[in-house]
Amino acid sequence: MQKLVIATGNQGKLHELQTLLQDLPIELITQKSLGISDADETGLTFVENALIKARHAAAISGLPALADDSGLCVDVMNGEPGIYSARYAGAGAKDSTNNEKLLNDLLPFRGEQPIKAQFVCVLVFLRHTNDPLPIICQGIWHGEILPAKQGDNGFGYDPLFWLPERNCSSAELEPSLKNQISHRGQAMAQLKQALAKIC
Repeated sequence: MQKLVIATGNQGKLHELQTLLQDLPIELITQKSLGISDADETGLTFVENALIKARHAAAISGLPALADDSGLCVDVMNGEPGIYSARYAGAGAKDSTNNEKLLNDLLPFRGEQPIKAQFVCVLVFLRHTNDPLPIICQGIWHGEILPAKQGDNGFGYDPLFWLPERNCSSAELEPSLKNQISHRGQAMAQLKQALAKIC
């Protein structure tokens, strides 16, 4: 069974990734269990940051690595908070603090029209540190931003992310359904097809 390091310190992401990968013949190892600290995310795009995180974990562990870089992009804010979603209200900010800042920053844009947004996920798989051909998969989940939190499931901005076609927020979805239709679920479906050919 092939070992794979999951390059994230985010427990919400980690749980979702572990659930989505459980049917593959892969032994998942968390970077925390190996004493690997989070990489410095110095990129300007989701792809760059995912590559940085995967290379960091692969270099230290000597194992193949999988990294996720994801976030929320709001149209009227030119794609913000984007790659800074997890630290939108500052380094180490809690989900609740990030949500509050987003709601406050969107007050000038509130009107009759819904505030469109997308959850974005980029997954990068590296066979080794200097892999010249990383597997890169991307998922985009379209929705709107609510004026107040709704729902108790999920993490991050899930309570603010409204899905018109489901008539609920992301935080009101059953986890199994969310894993099927979310940005991370979409990217993972692509990744699993690619991994099935090499595992």
